[in-house]
Amino acid sequence: MFYIRNLIYWLVLVLTAPLMFFIGLPAALVPQGANKVGRAWARTLLWTLKHVVGLKYRVIGAENIPAEPSIICAKHQSGWETLALQEIFPLQVFVAKRELFKIPFFGWGLKIAKTIGIDRSNRAQANRELMEQGLARKKEGFWIAIFPEGTRIPPGERGKYKQGAARMAKMFEMDIVPVALNSGEFWPKNSFWKYPGEITVVIGTPIAHGSGGADALTAQCENWIEARQQEIGGAGPFAAKRTAAE
Repeated sequence: MFYIRNLIYWLVLVLTAPLMFFIGLPAALVPQGANKVGRAWARTLLWTLKHVVGLKYRVIGAENIPAEPSIICAKHQSGWETLALQEIFPLQVFVAKRELFKIPFFGWGLKIAKTIGIDRSNRAQANRELMEQGLARKKEGFWIAIFPEGTRIPPGERGKYKQGAARMAKMFEMDIVPVALNSGEFWPKNSFWKYPGEITVVIGTPIAHGSGGADALTAQCENWIEARQQEIGGAGPFAAKRTAAE
Protein backbone atom coordinates (compact mmCIF):
# COMPACT_ATOMS: atom_id res chain seq x y z
CA MET A 1 0.00 0.00 0.00
CA PHE A 2 2.93 2.35 0.65
CA TYR A 3 3.87 2.44 -3.04
CA ILE A 4 0.28 2.71 -4.22
CA ARG A 5 -0.34 5.65 -1.90
CA ASN A 6 2.73 7.42 -3.22
CA LEU A 7 1.73 6.78 -6.81
CA ILE A 8 -1.68 8.29 -6.08
CA TYR A 9 0.05 11.43 -4.76
CA TRP A 10 2.14 11.72 -7.91
CA LEU A 11 -0.91 11.13 -10.09
CA VAL A 12 -2.74 13.97 -8.33
CA LEU A 13 0.28 16.23 -8.79
CA VAL A 14 0.68 15.44 -12.49
CA LEU A 15 -3.01 15.84 -13.27
CA THR A 16 -3.56 19.04 -11.30
CA ALA A 17 -0.39 20.93 -12.31
CA PRO A 18 -1.56 21.77 -15.86
CA LEU A 19 -5.07 22.53 -14.59
CA MET A 20 -3.81 24.97 -11.98
CA PHE A 21 -1.51 26.61 -14.52
CA PHE A 22 -4.34 27.31 -16.93
CA ILE A 23 -6.53 28.58 -14.10
CA GLY A 24 -3.65 30.73 -12.92
CA LEU A 25 -3.17 32.47 -16.27
CA PRO A 26 -6.39 34.52 -16.16
CA ALA A 27 -6.14 34.78 -12.36
CA ALA A 28 -2.81 36.58 -12.83
CA LEU A 29 -4.75 39.54 -14.22
CA VAL A 30 -6.06 40.13 -10.68
CA PRO A 31 -3.63 41.32 -7.96
CA GLN A 32 -2.28 38.24 -6.13
CA GLY A 33 -4.69 36.08 -8.13
CA ALA A 34 -2.11 33.60 -9.41
CA ASN A 35 -0.69 33.24 -5.90
CA LYS A 36 -4.10 32.34 -4.54
CA VAL A 37 -4.40 29.64 -7.19
CA GLY A 38 -0.92 28.41 -6.26
CA ARG A 39 -1.91 28.24 -2.61
CA ALA A 40 -5.01 26.23 -3.52
CA TRP A 41 -2.80 23.77 -5.41
CA ALA A 42 -0.40 23.51 -2.47
CA ARG A 43 -3.31 22.76 -0.15
CA THR A 44 -4.55 20.09 -2.55
CA LEU A 45 -1.17 18.35 -2.47
CA LEU A 46 -0.88 18.71 1.31
CA TRP A 47 -4.35 17.17 1.72
CA THR A 48 -3.26 14.25 -0.46
CA LEU A 49 -0.06 13.81 1.52
CA LYS A 50 -2.00 13.77 4.78
CA HIS A 51 -4.98 11.60 3.83
CA VAL A 52 -3.40 9.30 1.25
CA VAL A 53 0.31 9.04 2.06
CA GLY A 54 -0.15 9.61 5.79
CA LEU A 55 2.31 12.50 6.01
CA LYS A 56 0.91 15.24 8.25
CA TYR A 57 2.43 18.10 10.19
CA ARG A 58 2.12 20.16 13.33
CA VAL A 59 3.07 23.79 13.91
CA ILE A 60 4.63 25.14 17.08
CA GLY A 61 4.70 28.92 17.54
CA ALA A 62 1.95 29.94 15.11
CA GLU A 63 1.18 32.80 17.50
CA ASN A 64 4.55 34.31 16.49
CA ILE A 65 3.36 35.07 12.95
CA PRO A 66 3.12 38.87 12.80
CA ALA A 67 0.26 40.80 11.22
CA GLU A 68 2.48 42.78 8.84
CA PRO A 69 4.27 41.24 5.82
CA SER A 70 7.67 39.88 6.80
CA ILE A 71 10.49 37.74 5.48
CA ILE A 72 10.13 34.01 6.13
CA CYS A 73 13.61 32.59 6.66
CA ALA A 74 13.24 28.80 6.70
CA LYS A 75 15.29 25.64 6.85
CA HIS A 76 15.15 23.75 3.56
CA GLN A 77 15.28 19.94 3.64
CA SER A 78 12.78 18.87 0.96
CA GLY A 79 10.11 20.02 -1.45
CA TRP A 80 7.51 19.77 1.31
CA GLU A 81 8.10 23.23 2.78
CA THR A 82 7.49 24.91 -0.57
CA LEU A 83 3.92 23.64 -0.17
CA ALA A 84 3.42 23.95 3.58
CA LEU A 85 4.72 27.51 3.99
CA GLN A 86 1.94 28.62 1.64
CA GLU A 87 -0.67 27.11 3.94
CA ILE A 88 0.91 28.23 7.21
CA PHE A 89 1.72 31.86 6.29
CA PRO A 90 -0.12 34.63 4.41
CA LEU A 91 0.35 34.98 0.63
CA GLN A 92 4.02 34.99 -0.23
CA VAL A 93 6.54 34.83 -3.04
CA PHE A 94 9.58 32.58 -2.94
CA VAL A 95 13.16 33.32 -3.82
CA ALA A 96 14.28 30.61 -6.25
CA LYS A 97 16.87 29.87 -8.91
CA ARG A 98 15.72 31.00 -12.36
CA GLU A 99 16.32 27.57 -13.89
CA LEU A 100 13.12 26.37 -12.24
CA PHE A 101 11.10 28.61 -14.55
CA LYS A 102 11.90 26.22 -17.42
CA ILE A 103 9.97 23.30 -15.89
CA PRO A 104 6.69 22.82 -17.80
CA PHE A 105 3.61 24.02 -15.93
CA PHE A 106 5.27 24.05 -12.48
CA GLY A 107 8.03 26.45 -13.46
CA TRP A 108 5.71 28.48 -15.65
CA GLY A 109 3.38 28.75 -12.67
CA LEU A 110 6.23 30.04 -10.52
CA LYS A 111 6.85 32.72 -13.11
CA ILE A 112 3.27 34.00 -13.27
CA ALA A 113 3.10 33.89 -9.46
CA LYS A 114 5.92 36.46 -9.44
CA THR A 115 8.53 34.23 -7.83
CA ILE A 116 11.78 36.12 -7.31
CA GLY A 117 14.08 34.39 -9.79
CA ILE A 118 17.82 34.82 -9.37
CA ASP A 119 20.89 33.73 -11.33
CA ARG A 120 22.95 31.83 -8.78
CA SER A 121 25.92 31.62 -11.14
CA ASN A 122 26.41 35.39 -10.92
CA ARG A 123 26.49 36.56 -7.32
CA ALA A 124 26.46 40.29 -8.04
CA GLN A 125 23.56 39.98 -10.46
CA ALA A 126 21.71 37.67 -8.05
CA ASN A 127 21.96 40.30 -5.31
CA ARG A 128 20.61 43.00 -7.63
CA GLU A 129 17.74 40.79 -8.73
CA LEU A 130 16.95 39.91 -5.14
CA MET A 131 16.74 43.53 -4.07
CA GLU A 132 14.91 44.87 -7.13
CA GLN A 133 12.31 42.12 -7.34
CA GLY A 134 11.98 41.85 -3.57
CA LEU A 135 11.15 45.54 -3.24
CA ALA A 136 8.54 45.24 -5.99
CA ARG A 137 6.91 42.28 -4.24
CA LYS A 138 6.82 44.13 -0.92
CA LYS A 139 5.00 47.01 -2.57
CA GLU A 140 2.45 44.50 -3.86
CA GLY A 141 1.76 43.35 -0.30
CA PHE A 142 3.49 39.97 -0.43
CA TRP A 143 5.49 38.22 2.23
CA ILE A 144 8.86 36.94 1.00
CA ALA A 145 10.02 33.37 1.68
CA ILE A 146 13.70 32.52 1.39
CA PHE A 147 15.85 29.51 2.21
CA PRO A 148 19.05 31.09 3.57
CA GLU A 149 21.23 28.05 2.85
CA GLY A 150 20.24 28.29 -0.81
CA THR A 151 19.57 24.59 -1.34
CA ARG A 152 18.11 21.53 0.36
CA ILE A 153 20.22 20.36 3.28
CA PRO A 154 20.03 16.76 4.62
CA PRO A 155 18.78 16.29 8.20
CA GLY A 156 21.49 16.86 10.78
CA GLU A 157 23.60 19.01 8.47
CA ARG A 158 24.07 22.76 8.21
CA GLY A 159 24.79 24.74 5.08
CA LYS A 160 26.31 28.20 4.81
CA TYR A 161 23.70 30.81 5.71
CA LYS A 162 23.73 33.59 3.13
CA GLN A 163 22.83 37.19 3.95
CA GLY A 164 20.06 37.69 1.39
CA ALA A 165 17.27 37.60 3.97
CA ALA A 166 19.07 40.03 6.27
CA ARG A 167 19.85 42.44 3.45
CA MET A 168 16.26 42.47 2.33
CA ALA A 169 15.15 42.97 5.93
CA LYS A 170 17.38 46.02 6.26
CA MET A 171 16.55 47.52 2.87
CA PHE A 172 12.81 46.85 2.91
CA GLU A 173 12.32 47.40 6.66
CA MET A 174 10.72 43.97 7.05
CA ASP A 175 11.25 41.75 10.08
CA ILE A 176 12.55 38.19 9.74
CA VAL A 177 10.49 35.20 10.89
CA PRO A 178 12.79 32.18 11.44
CA VAL A 179 11.38 28.71 10.74
CA ALA A 180 12.81 25.32 11.67
CA LEU A 181 11.43 22.01 10.35
CA ASN A 182 12.34 18.35 9.96
CA SER A 183 10.66 17.51 6.64
CA GLY A 184 13.77 15.82 5.24
CA GLU A 185 13.32 12.99 7.74
CA PHE A 186 10.14 11.95 5.90
CA TRP A 187 10.70 13.36 2.40
CA PRO A 188 14.40 12.81 1.60
CA LYS A 189 16.14 15.00 -0.95
CA ASN A 190 15.60 13.77 -4.51
CA SER A 191 13.44 10.89 -3.28
CA PHE A 192 10.43 9.77 -5.31
CA TRP A 193 8.87 8.29 -2.15
CA LYS A 194 7.31 10.22 0.72
CA TYR A 195 7.01 8.48 4.09
CA PRO A 196 4.15 8.63 6.61
CA GLY A 197 4.62 10.41 9.91
CA GLU A 198 4.38 13.90 11.41
CA ILE A 199 6.63 16.76 10.37
CA THR A 200 7.27 19.41 13.00
CA VAL A 201 7.45 23.10 12.07
CA VAL A 202 8.65 25.63 14.65
CA ILE A 203 8.09 29.36 14.10
CA GLY A 204 10.20 31.79 16.10
CA THR A 205 9.47 35.29 17.30
CA PRO A 206 10.22 37.89 14.61
CA ILE A 207 13.75 39.27 14.45
CA ALA A 208 13.45 43.04 14.19
CA HIS A 209 15.07 44.44 11.05
CA GLY A 210 16.57 47.27 13.09
CA SER A 211 18.19 45.06 15.73
CA GLY A 212 21.58 44.87 14.03
CA GLY A 213 23.49 44.74 10.78
CA ALA A 214 23.20 42.05 8.12
CA ASP A 215 25.87 39.93 9.81
CA ALA A 216 24.14 40.08 13.19
CA LEU A 217 20.68 39.36 11.78
CA THR A 218 21.97 36.39 9.80
CA ALA A 219 23.78 34.97 12.82
CA GLN A 220 20.73 35.43 15.04
CA CYS A 221 18.50 33.69 12.51
CA GLU A 222 20.98 30.85 11.97
CA ASN A 223 21.58 30.23 15.66
CA TRP A 224 17.87 30.09 16.42
CA ILE A 225 17.04 27.77 13.52
CA GLU A 226 19.90 25.37 14.16
CA ALA A 227 19.12 25.18 17.89
CA ARG A 228 15.53 24.21 17.08
CA GLN A 229 16.74 21.67 14.51
CA GLN A 230 18.55 19.87 17.30
CA GLU A 231 15.36 19.81 19.36
CA ILE A 232 13.00 18.46 16.71
CA GLY A 233 15.38 16.14 14.87
CA GLY A 234 15.25 12.38 15.15
CA ALA A 235 11.54 11.79 14.55
CA GLY A 236 11.48 10.37 11.03
CA PRO A 237 12.89 7.32 9.24
CA PHE A 238 15.60 9.38 7.56
CA ALA A 239 16.75 11.29 10.65
CA ALA A 240 20.45 11.90 11.06
CA LYS A 241 22.18 9.28 13.17
CA ARG A 242 23.19 10.61 16.55
CA THR A 243 26.40 9.65 18.31
CA ALA A 244 26.54 8.41 21.87
CA ALA A 245 27.90 11.79 22.97
CA GLU A 246 24.81 13.51 21.63
